[in-house]
Amino acid sequence: MRQSVTGRVVAVTGGARGIGRQIAAQLAEAGARVAIGDIDGSAARGTAAELGDKVCGFDLDVAEQDSFAAFLAAIERRWGPIDVLVNNAGVMWVGPFDREPESVRRRQFDVNVHGVINGVTLAAPAMRARGAGHIVTVASAASKLAPAGESSYAATKHAILGYLTGVRAELRDSGVELSVIMPTVVDTELAAGTDTGGVALLQPADVARAVVRAIERPRFEVMVPGYLGPLLRAVNVLPTAVRTRVLLAAVPDQVAAVHDSSRRTEYERKVCGPTEPSPPTSGNRR
Repeated sequence: MRQSVTGRVVAVTGGARGIGRQIAAQLAEAGARVAIGDIDGSAARGTAAELGDKVCGFDLDVAEQDSFAAFLAAIERRWGPIDVLVNNAGVMWVGPFDREPESVRRRQFDVNVHGVINGVTLAAPAMRARGAGHIVTVASAASKLAPAGESSYAATKHAILGYLTGVRAELRDSGVELSVIMPTVVDTELAAGTDTGGVALLQPADVARAVVRAIERPRFEVMVPGYLGPLLRAVNVLPTAVRTRVLLAAVPDQVAAVHDSSRRTEYERKVCGPTEPSPPTSGNRR
């Protein structure tokens, strides 16, 4: 049964730009009241002003539980209980596993894993007490796959799918829905300079539409594009050697994609800060 988003209070993390901005825009257009939080609070407020009076913007560092709690409290003071939380904030570093700075690895786990856990543990209990609510997490196809060059990022997305699977079991029959949106490569700053492999480059609006549909008709696992789910299930029944060859042909090698490229430099400096790469632990360089 379709559930209208009209009048519902929705919180969107990482909402100032990219996918988060598109989610906020589409939800507001559908009649929801949308609060966007972003580590760049000025950008969040600017985006909210552009999207209209159904949208407001706040400072939010999802990795800090106190910041997340303050964000949710501010929304409730303004509009009342939160009906839907969209965990969208995320960061990604791309490159050889043995060149990834430790600080960058920790930052990915802080934002992509602890940020989602902060949102779930802060929002879900109140939803359960009311007997209604929905938490949507924008993860990645890397929740199911692990491209070369995205080892830590894929680990964070695998972790979140596992975490939410367990939480879903605990919330069974509570009235609280969980959804995990798993897109392939999307045309955003996060994916700058990377390769799409065997699929077309998605646009932020594609992912936003999947989020809105999941809110209207709740499902737990949502792959974008939709055909990827059945395809992965089919590939996973193949013998190991065959499956490996298929995945190597279809899944992008992001180490090769970003080799000698500076397209990610500004993005990674912005989200992870200035870093020095770790010294290589092997002689294999690409």
